[in-house]
Amino acid sequence: MRKPLIATSTLVVASLALAGCSGDTTDTADGDWPDSITISLVPSVEGEDLAEALDPLTSYLSENLGIEVNGVVANDYAATVEALGADQAQVIITDAGSLYHATEQFGAELILRDVRFGATAYSAVAYTNNPDKYCADEPVAATYDAGDIDMLYCNGIEPDGEVAMGEGPAGLDAFSNIDNGTRVALQAATSPAGYQYPVVAMRDAGIDTDADITQVPVEGNNNAVLAVYNGDAEVSFAYWDARVTVTDEAEDIGEQVVAFAYTEMIPNGGVAASSSLPDDLVGELTTLMDDYADSSEEAASVMFDLVGLSDWTNDLAEDEITRYGEILEQFSN
Repeated sequence: MRKPLIATSTLVVASLALAGCSGDTTDTADGDWPDSITISLVPSVEGEDLAEALDPLTSYLSENLGIEVNGVVANDYAATVEALGADQAQVIITDAGSLYHATEQFGAELILRDVRFGATAYSAVAYTNNPDKYCADEPVAATYDAGDIDMLYCNGIEPDGEVAMGEGPAGLDAFSNIDNGTRVALQAATSPAGYQYPVVAMRDAGIDTDADITQVPVEGNNNAVLAVYNGDAEVSFAYWDARVTVTDEAEDIGEQVVAFAYTEMIPNGGVAASSSLPDDLVGELTTLMDDYADSSEEAASVMFDLVGLSDWTNDLAEDEITRYGEILEQFSN
């Protein structure tokens, strides 16, 4: 049976569209299951493809759980938390910051973590066009597997001639070479890899990021890399390894822009379930979603196209989410 997709522009619309969803639930204290549940997520696809993209997942869950599973498209990640808090959604697929807020504010249960290219976390990379200043050793070439390209790294953050892993923290002592007036390209203050984690790392190194450096605002990870490549900044930050995003326009990016440090790891997002759901339902839902990407070739494609993931995992590494919450608190004002 095809299940409906409800695309919302506001939570008010969502509440009208979903009226009766939470009302269909029975008393869950004794393990009774609701007649339906709703998943809220921010998909990677847009527009008219939403229903087609979301339907295979909700149908898979509906058929295997034996209850109706609906999908709500949120405008942004914060809206997924608001939907869960208002009981307009009982399951959310969202980013790490929203997972933290959902568990802290509404007692939601973290049940799965997102897997991208085999990893549940990634580092922010410090790039430079001045390796003589920031590298304690000669830069070496390592292979970035996802882009099948060799690029330069220094300070021992990657082994010479091997596959780059992007595991941080590493090379952070080099931040002491960021001296007064250094032009540093930073992304929006809401960007974990382009601003938040790098700023925390610089502050930990004793740098006043408001007074000691010259901030060069950029939009997007590609432009952060290009700012160093073009000489607009001496240092920049982006996710690992954003250099691969600009190889078409800057073929020698892997040689001219050197990665010299990795921040601590930034967690991918994941899936959280409302505390109102029965434990046995949450358990079955968790298993089904964990197995979804391997259930068929179509499912694997849907997974990647819908939310840009290769898999989910029940290896939660909750300490990473907690740490992310601590970092978010530093930028809450």
